[in-house]
This record gives sequence, C-alpha cells and structure tokens, in this order.
Amino acid sequence: MSTKELKDLFPLWKIEGEALLARHGDATLGYRISLPELFTLSDEDYRHYHQTWVKAIRMLPPGYIVHKQDYFTEAGYRPPFASDAYLSHCSDRFFFERPYLDHRCMVWLTRRYAGKPLASSAMSGLLRKSLAPPEMMEPKAMESFRDTAGQFARILQDGGLSVQSVSADALTGDRKHPGHIADYLYLGQPGLCDITFKPDLKIGPYHCLLYTLADAGDLPLHCQPENRYEPYSTGRTDCFTGFASSLGALLPCNHIYNQYIVTTDTRETLKRLESKRIKLQSLSAYSRENAIARDATADFLNEAISESRQPVKVHYHLLAWTDEKKQVKELRNLIASALAKLDTTPRLEILGAPQLYWAGIPGNAGSLPDNETFDTFAEQACCFLVQDANYKHHPGAKGIRLGDRLTGRPLEVDISDAPMKRGLITNRNKFILGPSGSGKSFFTNHMVRAYYEQGTHIVLVDVGHSYQGLCHLVGGYYFTYREEEPIRFNPFYMENREAPGTEKKESIKTLLLALWKKGDEAYTRSEYVALSNALTHYYTYLAAHPGVFPCFDSFYEFLEIEYADILKSEGVKEKDFDMANFLYVLRPYYQGGEFDFLLNARENLDLLQQRFIVFELDNIKDHPILFPVVTIIIMEIFIAKMRRLKGVRKMILIEEAWKAIAREGMAEYIRYLFKTVRKFYGEAVVVTQEVEDIISSPVVKQAIINNSDTKILLDQSKYRNKFDDIQALLGLTDKEKAQVLSINRANEAGRLYKEVFISLGGQESKVYRTEVSYEEYLTYTTEESEKMALQQLTDRLGGDLQRAISALASERT
Repeated sequence: MSTKELKDLFPLWKIEGEALLARHGDATLGYRISLPELFTLSDEDYRHYHQTWVKAIRMLPPGYIVHKQDYFTEAGYRPPFASDAYLSHCSDRFFFERPYLDHRCMVWLTRRYAGKPLASSAMSGLLRKSLAPPEMMEPKAMESFRDTAGQFARILQDGGLSVQSVSADALTGDRKHPGHIADYLYLGQPGLCDITFKPDLKIGPYHCLLYTLADAGDLPLHCQPENRYEPYSTGRTDCFTGFASSLGALLPCNHIYNQYIVTTDTRETLKRLESKRIKLQSLSAYSRENAIARDATADFLNEAISESRQPVKVHYHLLAWTDEKKQVKELRNLIASALAKLDTTPRLEILGAPQLYWAGIPGNAGSLPDNETFDTFAEQACCFLVQDANYKHHPGAKGIRLGDRLTGRPLEVDISDAPMKRGLITNRNKFILGPSGSGKSFFTNHMVRAYYEQGTHIVLVDVGHSYQGLCHLVGGYYFTYREEEPIRFNPFYMENREAPGTEKKESIKTLLLALWKKGDEAYTRSEYVALSNALTHYYTYLAAHPGVFPCFDSFYEFLEIEYADILKSEGVKEKDFDMANFLYVLRPYYQGGEFDFLLNARENLDLLQQRFIVFELDNIKDHPILFPVVTIIIMEIFIAKMRRLKGVRKMILIEEAWKAIAREGMAEYIRYLFKTVRKFYGEAVVVTQEVEDIISSPVVKQAIINNSDTKILLDQSKYRNKFDDIQALLGLTDKEKAQVLSINRANEAGRLYKEVFISLGGQESKVYRTEVSYEEYLTYTTEESEKMALQQLTDRLGGDLQRAISALASERT
C-alpha cells in the first residue's frame, strides 16, 4: 500500500482575508448557519425556509457551488456543577455524560473556475505566472465574488436564518482547537492521524461509511419541503419535520451530511439536454429505456421553459463513522433505514468514496466529480437540504432545566426575562393546564425550585400538599390548618415596630371589614374613617409602649379601653361607629375565642423577607369564616412583597385554590394582580386541571388567560376530542395544537419523564421533557406511599430531610 504526505496532495493554497483559495483557482467563503429547531415548525414554516434557499440559489451566477455541510456528532452533556444547591447538584450528577447529538451547520460558497480547453496555449502551465487563473487574481473578480456572497447571505438572513461569516482563525484553528478544515479532515479528532482509502475508508481509529444520493433514479418520484412525522402525529393533527430530517437530527450516529448545489448556465444546460433528447429520440425505437429517458428529458425541458425553473446540478452524500468495527453493521442498518424513509435507494459508495471525501474539504467543492452529479431544478434540490436541527442550548441562561425532546439533554429554558427582552411576551404571567396524572405537580415544583435558587420570592397557594417536600427542604414557611396546629398569622406585626404605610393600613382595614361585615353587607363612610383612625392611634400607642406586642389581641384591648375614650372625647355617635357591635362580632378572634389563634401569631413573622412560603388551604377551603380571612391575608402578604421588595423577582402561584378564591369574591383581586404584577418585576401563575373550570369561569377567561402571555400545557390526550374548545379559548394556533396533542406519544423507552408544552406569546412554542433526578423525584412526589416512607425515614434521622432523600436515592441506584 502506497503512502503519501497530505501536504503534497492538499488542495487548498492559502487564506486571503476570510476567503479560502484552492490550488486550481476556486475561491470559497464560509458561513455558519443556525437552523430552526426540530418539532417547532409548521408545514408553512418549512415551505418558507425552503423558498428562502431557492431564492438565495437563484440569484447566484453560473459557476457557483453551494456546499452545505451538516455535522452531527455524538457528545456527552457536561454540567457546570456551579450551584451549591442540593437538588441542582443532584441534577448535575444525574445528567452527567447524557449522550446527545451536537449539530453544526456550515455553508461554503465557492466560485468555481471553469478552465479553458487544453488546446489553448494560454492555459499552458509553462506560460502561466501563477498556478491560479489570471482572472481570479484580479481584485475586481474577488470583489465581485464577495458582493455576490454578501447578497447570498443577506437573503438567508432576511428569510429568518442566523448567518455568521467564518473567520480565518476559525478556518485554521490553533494547537488547542482545530479549525473547520482539520475538523473535517480528521472528523473532530485532535492532532494528526492516518487517512486510509483501501480496502475501506478509515480515518484514524474511525471506520467510515459513505452513502451517496447521486443518481436521479435512486430518488423518490415526489419530494416536498416537509414530511409528516408519524410518531408525534394523530388522526386529527400533523407534526412535521423537514424532508431530509431523517438524514439529520433524527439519525442517531456520528455523521456529516454533505449537500452540493452547482449553478449552471441555463441556456447551455437546456441546449445540452435538447441535444440529449434528440439522440434519445433516434434510439427510442431500439429500447424502451431510451423512450422513457426521452420522455423524461422532454418533460424536464418543458417544465424549465414553461415555469422558468432554474436547472442546477446536485449531489448529496452521507459520511458516517464509528470507532468500533463491530458497530459497522448496525451503522449500515441505521443509514439504510434513514434513506428508506425518504423513499430512496441506499447506495454505499466504495470506489468513489475517496474522491467524495476529498471534495468535502471546506473550500474544495470544485473537486466534486461531475459524474457524481445529476440535473434537477433548484426547488427539488432544496428539498434535500437539512432544514432543522436539535434544540439549542444557551449556556448561562437563567431559567428552568428542561430536556431536549429526543435525548433529554438538559437545556436552560428562560420563559420570563429573555422572551420579554425579545418582545415575545409583554408580561411574565403563566397559565398552566394539566389534568391529574399529567405531571403538572412535578413541573410546577421543578419550576418554582429553579426560581427559588435564582433568588425569587415565592408565595404558593395550594390545596393538595403538592409543595410540602420542597418547602421543608429549602427551609420555607409551610402554613396549613390542623386541629392540633392551626394556621396562624399576624397582619399587625411590622418589622422593627415601624409605622405602617398607607397600603399596609388599607389591607388591615380590608381584613377588619371582612371580619365585621357579611359579604352582602355594606359599610358606611364613617365606619371606614373610624377604623382608619383606630389604626393610626394604635400604632402611635405601640410606639409609646414598647412592651406591648403588636397583634390582634393588643389591638382589641386598645379599642376596648383606649380608643373608646378617644371616640367619646371626639363625640363620635353610636350610629356613626358602633364600637360595641364591632367588638362583639370580632370577639371570636380575641384571646379565648374560637379563632383566637388566627391573627395572633408570634412565630414566622418575617414573611416579607422569607423567600419561600406555602399556604396549604385544603382543610379550610370550604370554611365560611377561615377561608376568606386567610385569602385576604395571603393577598396582603404578596402585595407587600410586590411593592416593597425593589429589584427582586416575585412570584405568586395559585393552584386549584383559585376556584375557591374566586367564589369568595376575590375575582377583582385576581384581575388586579394579573394586570399589575408585571410592573413590579413579578409574575402570577395559576394552575388548574379541569377543562370545565377554564371554560365555565369568567374569571379565568377574562382575568387570567387574557393576561397570561405564557401558556403551559401538559398531557391533554384525554381531552383530544374536545380540544377545539381549549384551542379557541387559549388562542392556540394549529401548529401549537399539534404540538400539544403530540405530548408523551413517543417517549424514549427506559426513561421516566413527562413532556410539557410551552408557548411564549403565541410566537414561539416547543415541547420539552420534564426529567429529574431521583432526589428531585422524591422531593416532588405526591404519591402517598412514597411521601410516608420518606417522612418515616426523616423522623428516624432526626428530621434531616436532605439526608433521608439521599439515603432513599442511594438505595435505588
């Protein structure tokens, strides 16, 4: 076997500016393209991007080659391990080395030098002053090429693609990071390695297979920009991928998909094909194949002329590799299956593999053998371009850790700040819909935990003990009602015994009036003024008596003794303010009364500074006295956070309790909250599970949905037949409907997770995995048996919940 040095055969001459110059005179400029994400586009979106590529190719003069090169390489997720938070660290360990396909899309635009015939003495190497053709050395020629390339890139950008020029440094690389040229030559391996062409193509330790689509007879009769993706489609909805996606992100192996489109002189091409048709006409009597070829050529010419189509030459090939020889057979099966999905005939290239591999070097597209190309139109040629890629990862983004739909690769998904800056949403409010068993509690736990670790103040209102584990783990306040330990508040308490502001006084007055008057009983202006004065005098009294603890008991005693005398001295009549009636009605909340515990708490008083507070209202949601009072206090707590904590993110999340809150006359507050919270760097989140609730409730429809730009839906398969009503109510597009109904239809076998749909202002929408570590699972679980087992172990370990979670997780692993 003969051995040659790469430097003696290398086809590239030098880099001038950002242009690659080949030894035979071709000039190439490179661009890195960011493709749209898989499973996020409709059929109309795919047609739009397809037409964008067609426009870009049609503007190129004859003699240009568009070499689109999509790299899909196996990688393992490397978490940052930057957070000290227990659950974040567990998540990092859980996803460490999670395999996924890394994608990179490069476009190399080459101006090809079509040399003159050998008979021309002007082309003699003896007389040439340079290896490069004289016309390519002219400054105007390079300037014209750069202008054309700029127009090509601009058309792609205007079509919605992100295009970045490739710099000279990125082409050559350095000692630590190989450039694009070395990256292709050695398939991403650091350093130099041997390249062997016989008996099989082998690059370093990699065994390579090269499959071609270079014969029109091997291609399907029909092609289009998009394909229906069956695993995620239903009988009523269609989920789409690009036509060639099976050769891209959906092919789970190391591979490079090379796509070449060569622009030609339309007149010369039609002239050549017309000559071919005449020859076939002469031979058609001798062979049926000739007659068929004649008719096909005639049809091509007719379409080119009648519809002004641009003929091009194209070639596609797939280079795949593995470092284990025993996996070559499996690799063959994978590629054959992927090609079969396009209705193409798999053709393993053996003799021509070295030449095609060589033509794949960035800047060397001009070496593509002409016999490996075939004639078609730009529209058909662009159908075989990869139009989509895996979900994008944005390192450093602050958001929720969700997973790529195909592999579960962790992604930091910002559904608040970044969408606001990009103009996708105008508020951070969220509406979450998920029936029982859909993973709704897991997702909301996961979301609020991520927000908490980023410094957000969170107030949760729940009716199902869904957040008990997370609250205890992070050391938050968990308010719930039990006979032996009833729920307690103290709305009169102020930090450092400072005087309350106007808003604080208003919230206390609202509470006192709610306790005093029935829901349909109005209060007079004089009663309102009397209560306002009472609060002013009370806090003045507290300032003068530091030994008196601020609570309802001391306020009641102040009214009974001090304020009664003040009213007498001011001549306030009983018809203007009936002190006796007021004290009598509020007597149950005073010391010794039935509800004396409610407003006299002496612990958990620093609610303004506490970042995680859960109000569990399951046991009192139907209580006619406790529930209205508690909800007013909750609202007062969040409003205090909203207005007093400047520059700090605030979130209030209301689970199924919103139904009871709305029933108790709190609808106006909910409307106010959803319209106002965005002005204070806050967000309101409502979670519900029943479709009938959102359809029948005017509060949800008018106050919540209309003021929630972010819609989050979990598995809606049980509502598939009546999802049209939900779609209309939430304002979902047909594409978003198809995405929602594709949830959990083809989950990866062997992994436990649920999928979630997130729509940002109706402009961007995706489906993600909600996959968590076992430690997170134990923290979030709502299964009674699992919660009891965890609680029992926690009790045996002296109340150390984190240690108990770690112990149970280690048993499983």
